[in-house]
Amino acid sequence: MLFLFNEKGQGMVEYALILVLVAMVVIVALTVTGPIIRNTFDTINASL
Repeated sequence: MLFLFNEKGQGMVEYALILVLVAMVVIVALTVTGPIIRNTFDTINASL
């Protein structure tokens, strides 16, 4: 079974999964904090 010895492809898949996980965390964080940040900037803009 040759596919058991191909660790290079396995490492690439692991890095891709980590990248997808980080992207999902960033998207969720921006979705949750987006309105709060927008309100803060609207308040600053109105006071200027």
